[in-house]
This record gives sequence, structure tokens and C-alpha cells, in this order.
Amino acid sequence: MALEITDATFDEVVLKSDKPVVVDFWAAWCGPCRMVGPIIDEVSDEYDGKAVVGKVDVDSNQEYAAKFGVRNIPTVLVFKGGEIVSRQVGVSPKKVYTDAIDAAL
Repeated sequence: MALEITDATFDEVVLKSDKPVVVDFWAAWCGPCRMVGPIIDEVSDEYDGKAVVGKVDVDSNQEYAAKFGVRNIPTVLVFKGGEIVSRQVGVSPKKVYTDAIDAAL
């Protein structure tokens, strides 16, 4: 299961992580987000211990969504060393996310 990330925990969990971090920016009312959610949860299970996988609800946590230019959801960002190394907007197949993580490992 993906980790719930908030504006309060983003800096510690994402930007200071020594592992690659996948962040799914989503909202409960967003249909495509509900399609991506289970894929992100699967990725979280598969990469447990190798990468951090989390979700940010943009309705209640807008600071980092704005900071990283998230204008459409779902947007999945992959961070390495506190920097964005991959950005996927919209629904993508699982392989797109796993390839992005593998490239960051």
C-alpha cells in the first residue's frame, strides 16, 4: 500500500530520501486517479525496500503540487536525490512507472 504523504511530511519523506521516491498526486473525485491508484499500490508492494511509493491528495495538500507544477491529475513524479527525474501525467500502464523507478535505482 502506498504511503500517504502530506505537505507536512513531504520534505522529510520525499526530498530527503536516500531511495528513489514515486509520488502520485491525486484526488478522490478524479476518475483517472482511481484507475492509477491500484497500479501505484502494486508498484509500492513490488518495490518495498528499494523505493518509497506514496500519494499526495491535492485537495488537502496543495503546497508541493503547486511547487512542482502539478496542473493535471493524476500526475506521478519520480524523485531521486530530491530532484524530479520522471513525470507522467494521466493514466499510464504499470510498466511506465516501473521503468521510471528502475532508471532511478
